[in-house]
Amino acid sequence: MKTHPFEVLSPDEVQQIHAASMEVLSTVGVKVDYAVARKIFARAGAEVDEETLSVRLPGALVMDAISAAPKTFHLHGADGKFSVEIGGGEPVFAALGTPTAILDLETGEHRPTGLQDLIHHIQLIDSCQQIHCSQMDVWPNDVPMTTIHSEAIYAWATNSRKPFGLGCYGYRPTLDMMEMMAIASGGKAELQARPRFFGICSTVSPLQMTQIQLEGMLICAEYGQPVTMAPEGIAGTTAPVTLAGLLVQENANILAHIVLAQLFRPGTPVLYGTVSTIANMRTGTVALGAVETGLITAGSVQLAKFYGLPCRSVGSATDAKREDYQAGFERFATLLPAVLGGVDYITCAGTLDSSMLESDALLVLDDEICAAALRVARGIEVNEMTLAMDIIRKVNFSGNFITEKHTMQNFRQEHFIPQLLVREPYEAWEKAGAKSALERARERARQLLADHQPAVLDPSIAKELEAYRKMVAARPVEDFYKYEAAELQGLFLDR
Repeated sequence: MKTHPFEVLSPDEVQQIHAASMEVLSTVGVKVDYAVARKIFARAGAEVDEETLSVRLPGALVMDAISAAPKTFHLHGADGKFSVEIGGGEPVFAALGTPTAILDLETGEHRPTGLQDLIHHIQLIDSCQQIHCSQMDVWPNDVPMTTIHSEAIYAWATNSRKPFGLGCYGYRPTLDMMEMMAIASGGKAELQARPRFFGICSTVSPLQMTQIQLEGMLICAEYGQPVTMAPEGIAGTTAPVTLAGLLVQENANILAHIVLAQLFRPGTPVLYGTVSTIANMRTGTVALGAVETGLITAGSVQLAKFYGLPCRSVGSATDAKREDYQAGFERFATLLPAVLGGVDYITCAGTLDSSMLESDALLVLDDEICAAALRVARGIEVNEMTLAMDIIRKVNFSGNFITEKHTMQNFRQEHFIPQLLVREPYEAWEKAGAKSALERARERARQLLADHQPAVLDPSIAKELEAYRKMVAARPVEDFYKYEAAELQGLFLDR
């Protein structure tokens, strides 16, 4: 049978968290500093307080909006040929961001990230077997903040056959991203019909909906691109120290964002997401690799299923500063709860130091670890063939199974067979160069980068993308910020 789902809440406990969250939404509410969003909420029947900039949501409004969200959706690559289903029962893995430093693949030096590191990251994910989406997972320090989004989309369009994701960075940057995505994929209608982009809307703890994130979320919704609501509550600092209390607060905030997306454009693909963890109570800093991250993830996916929504979480998170034992322990402690709990979209690959430090070798190794986690989730299939009674009778107590046809027919699907992990006998390993799994992963990463072929774009598309990229680079910094004024947000003026 398939491995039993990992659950940390009983059905009654899920109901208790749901009821508490509904009470929070209807009595405490959420702070919404964006007038456009308050207007949308008010028109739908929510109670809006313009003095405190808060919105209270009745339970019926919340549940009606949730029912409009799709249960599954697909993400596609730029040319539409690559496709993965989100919410279809099998987890989709993505990288985890956004690191501002990297362990250099050649020297091991800890240094700031640059645009070329982002490009390499996209290329590596393009070559991975299990990891199917980049998410601006390397933040280039050598690119102006006003052009990072356009440089990232250009790097994706020219180097990847898989989907791409970025944060909701406000009105003008997100509109740039959508317009460039539409160019790369054949127009807005095609982009709406077959989404290529994965938006990440950070829900601020405690109980806040901020303008820059909501602007980006609504533009993604306008273009039909899926958005994950991504709370990063920290138990003990920005959320209650108890995990149940964190889940109540997180759940209320997630649902408020989902309601707004559905009120703005019913049917917008959304994910119930979590990046929440606990605080290091010695210092007050985040402890993303804590085992409690896995517990929060497992509870969150149970809530997502309660609402019939696909779920996104972190996995393979670690606070380790190097690719060491701590990194390995924390990776599996946060990845397995996500996989076994049934998370649909798991951002899990390539980072250290609470996702602030990138390692290309670790990214390649994580691709293999994801395959191992999937094997654990698949469990043990029991039927007439797998019980192997005929072959047991044949071999009995006088032979072995290595040369049997039954073995040859079944070992590849029954056994997880790693390419990078070390399994050979010591003497054979030593003779082959005594390389660790990490050293093998570094070699593999170098080879994948050397072999990668850039995407071949239609010349007219390439020309239009390059022109848009140059236009963003030439834009005055004042223009970057002026679209925070509601009267200039043309997409929302009639909403």
